Amino acid sequence: MNINAPIAQRLQEISLNIVRALKTAQRDDQILLVAVSKTQTPKAIREAFSAGQTVFGENYLQEALSKQQELTDLKLDWHFIGPIQSNKTSAIAENFSWVHGVDRFKIAQRLSTGRPDHLPTLNICIQINVSDEASKSGVRLQDALALAIEIKQLPHLKLRGLMTIPAPVTDKMIQHTQFKALKDCYVNLNNHGLMLDTLSMGMSDDYLIAIAEGATIVRVGSAIFGARN
Repeated sequence: MNINAPIAQRLQEISLNIVRALKTAQRDDQILLVAVSKTQTPKAIREAFSAGQTVFGENYLQEALSKQQELTDLKLDWHFIGPIQSNKTSAIAENFSWVHGVDRFKIAQRLSTGRPDHLPTLNICIQINVSDEASKSGVRLQDALALAIEIKQLPHLKLRGLMTIPAPVTDKMIQHTQFKALKDCYVNLNNHGLMLDTLSMGMSDDYLIAIAEGATIVRVGSAIFGARN
């Protein structure tokens, strides 16, 4: 991909890559592309919107709220994908339609309490630490079922699925293995009646492998916007 190409051209290339990856995987469903716009300017988001992109992911709450305020004239769908601090849950629950990084019941409870009654249910993905990295957020694979059952009971939330940020490796076999671990966990939870429909996995460097292993949402930043500021 040409890193100097306009955002519209990059989005078009990514869309074509996704179509090809689905065909190769013999899948007839669709992929939701979340454009990860953390550290990017409102101008860049407007450029992506003009090219047809409406779903954006943010990691930092104050930065995201500032952009949302500046872009109120656009019909955008905002996903929160960063680590969640307890004192930020109300603002997240009020200003986003999806939260991808829930790994504690306490956080889910606070999001449920903070979700205003007039808004639709907040879509939730549980973050799984598939590579068991001590420095990384996410619940362990073996603890996912218990957390999912707890979250499923909360009002104002809809548990949609699982999310992961695997260890950054270049070995494609390891990448496949990490994404497959999340897919296996997803299947196990559905076998227990959780009725999940979402696998949020894959970023700029590995989203095609994630699609091969069953991703339904990919979170792509630098491949759209270029290197982060």
